[in-house]
Amino acid sequence: MPYIDFDEVHARAPWLTLIDALEAAHRREKPKTGQLRLWQSRDDGQPDFMTIAPAWEKDEALGVKLVTSFPKNMERHGVSTVGSIYIIFDPATGKPQTLIDGEALIFRKTAADTALGIRLLARPDAKKLVMMGAGALAPYVIEAALAVCPGIDEVQVWNRTMEKAEALASDLSGRGLPVVPCTDVAAAHAGADIILAATMAEEPIIRGDMLKPGTHVGLIGSFRPEMREGDDTLLTRAKLYVDDPSAIEKSGDFTQAIEAGVITREDVLGDLYDLCQGRCALPGPDDISMFKNAGASQLDLMTAQVITAHAIEG
Repeated sequence: MPYIDFDEVHARAPWLTLIDALEAAHRREKPKTGQLRLWQSRDDGQPDFMTIAPAWEKDEALGVKLVTSFPKNMERHGVSTVGSIYIIFDPATGKPQTLIDGEALIFRKTAADTALGIRLLARPDAKKLVMMGAGALAPYVIEAALAVCPGIDEVQVWNRTMEKAEALASDLSGRGLPVVPCTDVAAAHAGADIILAATMAEEPIIRGDMLKPGTHVGLIGSFRPEMREGDDTLLTRAKLYVDDPSAIEKSGDFTQAIEAGVITREDVLGDLYDLCQGRCALPGPDDISMFKNAGASQLDLMTAQVITAHAIEG
């Protein structure tokens, strides 16, 4: 059975090719999806968990993601938080067909998902980007954002530990990208056209009262009810969108605000199917927009289709 490794995944899914494919796929009928999640509590921090996430587009594609997240991995074992593999099945016979490095697929999918949100919701004249978080996903998110917004002339990277922000900025600037570490987060927020967050935060790190009119915010972390990246003011000031409605149920950015009566489910204006099919209102040029990336399993399947199509062509 063919195996597409980490480097090959990235090579076979160029940003604009993948983002265009995600947009086109959201103009079709949504595949069937499901999810099973198991977890083990930890006394010293966030729980470890495993997720099984299948998706099935009738007669076209069938796949499943197996993914683990062990937040203390780097500290305990010197390895990354996420471990994953993706399996593509023949949609006609149901037989396993291809194995794909799941971590690379997740990085590619998550970054492209966020970039599609930028393409659909951010101002086209955006110049300043702030990246909150300097973990393993951050460089891919920055690259994908620059692919859809080539006019961005400065990216500031903030991280809880400045050393990681400096290291990421040094790496990306060494590759010719306009990236610098963020030394004043309040000033960076006030001047940003786009703010993206990919963290494990449990307390808000983006304050809505700091943002200027027209700012686009993309939230990637907060994939459990106890996690949160944006505060109540952001939720009330922004036009709210999600990649998939499951975000409303599992992300603390929504569950906490809804429970507190700050917003309701009806305040979420649409998902990617609504946006790509013109079924919901878009933000005006002076509106703050917020796009929550939940990373639902249809997005994994769409990304896997791009990867395997290029593998076959290659």
